[in-house]
Amino acid sequence: MEELERKYLERLSELYPTIAKASTEVINLSSIMNLPKGTEHFITDIHGEYEAFQHVLKNGSGAVRKKVTEVYGRTLSQEDIRELSTLIYYPQEKIALVRKTRTEEQMNDWYKVMLYRLIAVCRYTASKYTRAKVRKMLPPDFAYVIEELITERDDVEDKEAYYEEIINTIIRIRRADEFITALSELIPRLTVDHLHILGDIYDRGDGAADIMDKLMEHHSLDIQWGNHDIVWMGAAVGQPCCIANVVRVCARYGNLGTLEDDYGINLLPLATFALKTYGDDPCTVFKLKGSSGYSAEETGLDIRIHKAISIIQFKLQGQLAHKRPEFHMEDRCVMEMIDYEHGTFTEDGKTYQLLDTNFPTVDPADPNRLSEEEEAVMERLKSAFTGCKRLQAHMNFLLNSGSLYKVYNGNLLYHGCMPLDENGDFKEVRIFDRFFRGKALYDRLDTFIRRAFFSTNPVHREQGRDILWWIWCDRDSPLFGKDKMTTFERYFIAEKETHVEHKNPYYSLLDNEEVIDKILKEFGLEGGHCHIINGHVPVKKGEKPMKCNGKVLIIDGGFSKAYQGETGIAGYTLIFNSWGLRLVAHEPFTSTEDAIRRGTDIHSDRVMVEQYTQRLTVGDTDAGKHIRERIADMERLLDAYRSGMIAEKIK
Repeated sequence: MEELERKYLERLSELYPTIAKASTEVINLSSIMNLPKGTEHFITDIHGEYEAFQHVLKNGSGAVRKKVTEVYGRTLSQEDIRELSTLIYYPQEKIALVRKTRTEEQMNDWYKVMLYRLIAVCRYTASKYTRAKVRKMLPPDFAYVIEELITERDDVEDKEAYYEEIINTIIRIRRADEFITALSELIPRLTVDHLHILGDIYDRGDGAADIMDKLMEHHSLDIQWGNHDIVWMGAAVGQPCCIANVVRVCARYGNLGTLEDDYGINLLPLATFALKTYGDDPCTVFKLKGSSGYSAEETGLDIRIHKAISIIQFKLQGQLAHKRPEFHMEDRCVMEMIDYEHGTFTEDGKTYQLLDTNFPTVDPADPNRLSEEEEAVMERLKSAFTGCKRLQAHMNFLLNSGSLYKVYNGNLLYHGCMPLDENGDFKEVRIFDRFFRGKALYDRLDTFIRRAFFSTNPVHREQGRDILWWIWCDRDSPLFGKDKMTTFERYFIAEKETHVEHKNPYYSLLDNEEVIDKILKEFGLEGGHCHIINGHVPVKKGEKPMKCNGKVLIIDGGFSKAYQGETGIAGYTLIFNSWGLRLVAHEPFTSTEDAIRRGTDIHSDRVMVEQYTQRLTVGDTDAGKHIRERIADMERLLDAYRSGMIAEKIK
């Protein structure tokens, strides 16, 4: 052990070759420990709503507006604060709008006022970071100038004249637009230190690809995969059920543009097949959800694509149930449960009349078999999904930045649920040939997800691909959390008793402190300030997002317009700063145009979940633990230098 310690310290001495350098590092690290904890921003269930997501990201769920108010609340009117906030959110668009109503001289005056205001906000938001960290955040083109403007200069006699000359020069050389944009982009970055995305980036809205591009540019984030992300990951690796489901959901929400325009997925073979096969079929049970903006002709094509891919999906899920009997998905072999002669469906001993009995591609003797044309359509789709570079880049980013759960600064983050039995004990779940429960279940599934993409073992790779479908819809999946997915029944059967999806006992036990403490402990969290932060299930009207005396926070964002009728709001986000945790309930976002022209914001109510009497510092965080370990290592190195065990490398 002594030899290993010596080797480690010798390696460390290569980075810090003298007592002076090692001492400086200890001083720097110790000072960082006493800085305020950085702000964390939690968002979940975005569901492709790019405009609303972008606005929430820009304003940090009200955190940016709060900083502006803290700086100018006593000196500026609410209208001026609103204008400054809008400028921070949308600098280029706001400048263009202002320029339309001002002369050049008036524009220069406006530039000067706004630059001073932005610099003041920037200086305030940067105050809780070290100068070195702020320097790393600065935009390269203006790094030196911004650092001069936000740093107090003791070596300049007339500071006001010094700063004014810098501002005047920026305006005179016509760089004000770019400089304002740089400051406006820097302020949200300084305001929110780290972003958590608790799943479901994809499906329903049409902006998922743009959201992924935005996330890939973000300075610091993690992602907990949602069930809708998982099914897209399955499609990206060529899992047939996942591919069919992704196309079906896009068709259902009038969102085929995400596939065709954003990812270049060629839907022509599917469209041609759908028109040929279902051209005379009204497809009444396959009407679109929400407002697509389609013409009548486009809508007619979409609903036929919708039916064609749905039938293909139901066949494929039956095939997979037989391929993987260990998945116990026999009840989802729905095509086998149809009496094609009488147009009925039998489930749990009850027989129901089907709302649609036109199945021209189904062989009643082998109902799960794809027709030759359906096989050809699926081959083309599989090739398109696996060959799409943009989609593969997005999925690799999800893998590199994501996981099924995250333990971070005393909080357990996951999208769905912890599978429990009726007694609140961890449910034993079979994954291929072994059983897992609790944290081990999450860890095992995470391993198989990564195998789907990276394993060189063909058996493991195939298992990983198929488990992605299991995670999407199995009763024991922590990302689904219901006894079955009644997609077929919702399309084809009028009786709503068949549409019911019973939730895992987890959801009825969210106020049981013993159960919640057991889940937290399973992931290594104990004490009074630990929480489960959860997405997946929208909080409906009258429900409270805080459960178990604040230990569980359900923050389904409700970004999807399809949910806002039952939630009554645009969902929740969460802010965790040095003073505590604050839930933010949002009203629906109207449009980016409204935000710019009228200065409207996402109106929100803030609920304090937990407030600290003493401000949290970096030393109270996970990063603080690592810094503390680093300081201990550096002090051992100093002792080694002073004892003569290791010699300083003085040049």
